[in-house]
Amino acid sequence: MKKILKVSLFFLIFISCTLFILDKLFPPPLYDAQMSRIVVSSDNSPLWRFADEKGVWRYPVEIKDISPAYLEALLTYEDRWFYWHFGVNPFSIVRAAVQNIFEGKRVSGASTLTMQTARILEPHKKSISGKIKQMLRAMQLEWRYSKDEILTIYLNRAPFGGTIEGIGAASWSYLGKTPLELTHAEAALMTALPQSPSRLRPDRYPQEAQQARDKVLDRMLKFGVWDEKTVKEAKEEDIYLPPRFTPQLAPVFARRSLQMTNDRVIKTNIDASMQQSLEEMALNAKSALHPAVSLAMLVVDHTDMSVKAYVGSIDFNDESRFGHVDMVSAVRSPGSTLKPFIYALAIDEGLIHSESLLQDAPRIQGYTPENFNMAFSGAVSASDALSNSLNLPAVQLMEAYGPKKFMAKLSSADINLKLPPYAEPNLAIILGGVGISLDKLVSAYSAYARGGKIAPLRYLAADLLIEYDFVDAGAAWITRRMLSGEADPAFYRRGFLSFAYKTGTSYGMRDAWAIGISSKYIIGVWTGRPDGTPVAEQFGAATAVPFLYQINSYLKQRQTNSFLLNDYLDEKPPSVSVKNICWPSGQPLEKNDPNCRAEKRAWIFNNLTPPTLFSSEQDLSSGWLTYYTDEKGEMSAYYCKNAVKKKLALWPASLTPWLPKSERLSQRLPKKSQTCPPLEDNNPTRMLIIKNVKNDTIFTISKNKEELIPKITSQGGRGARWWFLNGELIVQNGEGEFLNRKFIQEGNYQLVVIDESGQSDKVEFTVKEIK
Repeated sequence: MKKILKVSLFFLIFISCTLFILDKLFPPPLYDAQMSRIVVSSDNSPLWRFADEKGVWRYPVEIKDISPAYLEALLTYEDRWFYWHFGVNPFSIVRAAVQNIFEGKRVSGASTLTMQTARILEPHKKSISGKIKQMLRAMQLEWRYSKDEILTIYLNRAPFGGTIEGIGAASWSYLGKTPLELTHAEAALMTALPQSPSRLRPDRYPQEAQQARDKVLDRMLKFGVWDEKTVKEAKEEDIYLPPRFTPQLAPVFARRSLQMTNDRVIKTNIDASMQQSLEEMALNAKSALHPAVSLAMLVVDHTDMSVKAYVGSIDFNDESRFGHVDMVSAVRSPGSTLKPFIYALAIDEGLIHSESLLQDAPRIQGYTPENFNMAFSGAVSASDALSNSLNLPAVQLMEAYGPKKFMAKLSSADINLKLPPYAEPNLAIILGGVGISLDKLVSAYSAYARGGKIAPLRYLAADLLIEYDFVDAGAAWITRRMLSGEADPAFYRRGFLSFAYKTGTSYGMRDAWAIGISSKYIIGVWTGRPDGTPVAEQFGAATAVPFLYQINSYLKQRQTNSFLLNDYLDEKPPSVSVKNICWPSGQPLEKNDPNCRAEKRAWIFNNLTPPTLFSSEQDLSSGWLTYYTDEKGEMSAYYCKNAVKKKLALWPASLTPWLPKSERLSQRLPKKSQTCPPLEDNNPTRMLIIKNVKNDTIFTISKNKEELIPKITSQGGRGARWWFLNGELIVQNGEGEFLNRKFIQEGNYQLVVIDESGQSDKVEFTVKEIK
């Protein structure tokens, strides 16, 4: 007896060791059960799927993601004893064998769900050896995995016809819903389908599919799992399915999302219906745009920075428009879209307020840009300069704040501007002389919706909300009102928030931008050619703004339908107040003060009223001129009898040509005393020729000798001035007056101007005939 026990024990140990070694040498081929990667929206509906190397689409699911009705139908119909057997059910084998022998044909099977899973993982031909191998693999799976793990493998790998595997992919493909939403009728249909996926495809053979479904329903009634009423109602549902659903939304973003996470199911914050609407909007716009132009649109909910819609190109399948190129993440020149940031920083730094006097006038040296309309306005307020996107005032602010400091401030908020190779931070940054992507630009604009804090975009549901301090809430609030065109405090209504936006056009009309901020969303739009080729007549206001308005109208309609119009209040921060200021000083003065040449009502930050900025290149004065008058009110020397000290608020000298004659310095100062005249200023402001002519300028005239009349003037200096053309005196005029000269002959010209103080300046230019 002991010998038998020893032999039995040895045999048991031998078998166990052998099975253990075989299990290690021949593991189940789970490496072949890789799931597809699928990108889903915020409500878990598929946006895009990436099939495996065999082109099979699987939507990864877990048991908790499946309708209880489907699990009941599957286990009842396929394997009622699933949770009790060891992978093979001996009773089922005996039953099937007896039934098949008596019937003389195969009428019943004995495969358990575990055996079916084993065959899915390692297909084999129908043979005795194949069946034995299948049973061994089933027991191996039971050895290695829990019942729920095996069931999960089956749920994700069961064949449902064509390239669809798993209940998740099948539910979306055939029914357009999650497997958790399956009805009893749909659960029975999905249970029957894997029996013969090709023959029972409901979209092709609805009658055969319905018969198979009803067979499952009969089994559910027979075993008392579902009651008669449930089964009857399920059978009354006809099988009529639309064409198979294939997720085809946000293809460009879906590809990008693969780099954001290793998850098989990539859950995003995309709103599927909004995404579809914007993609349709893009497709409808193709006929209105240049054949090679693409379009990118981005919508972000600024309350939590979740990305709701991401259109990376106008048409993913249009190769002529480089539809595969993601223009949301592409680095491009932003044009004027960076201007609001220099205004916000200048306010935050105490350099300006909303009505500060800025200079829209030509710069004399260094970086000398022009405005988009090739004209100048002279004296402008900060709010008007920003709302009209004037270039020279923005450059003036950048010069005062500092390009390096500007880039560093944005970089500290995770907004990194890309300079051209070997370039250093410079004034051109503010007009688009750097690179930035649409998504980073939209992120930067969150400062004006989130109290001065910049927050990165949240693409995925798992992304955390992060914020970086950029400017004070008050500076951001004032800048936002300036952007909306409602900087005048008289327009302020508590709780009311207008749509604010900024446009931009890069050099050569290569890129057109529009960024808008509503009560709930930040909208970003870019149009242009992905290859960087210029597009004639393409600029932000003409090509990008119409899409911005269209998107905003659509979003407003959605908010109306959702009763969300009043979800955001425009609360004025405590650091913001209102004060009357005067030009040209930019500071508060009494109304009857002679230095208050124009009164403005301004939003101020931290109760500061900074004085007018004077350009170091153009103005040597500090903004005030001290002089003395005698008893007659005439300008005298300081040592004269009864001399009274007075101060005169100065306009920046660069604005002289645009000032009314009564505002020019020579007109505002009293006449000089004849008995005790003032000392002469031995250091007058430098005089320079300005406007649209400088050294090496080439003017052209048409073949019919059409006259050319360039507008030329000078700034600085003192008193009258004399103009000489090629050494010949042509005219004498006063300070700030234009020289209108007609040129009808080709040739090289030298223009010289001399003022009363002896200062002079000259330019040389060429007039050519158009050939």
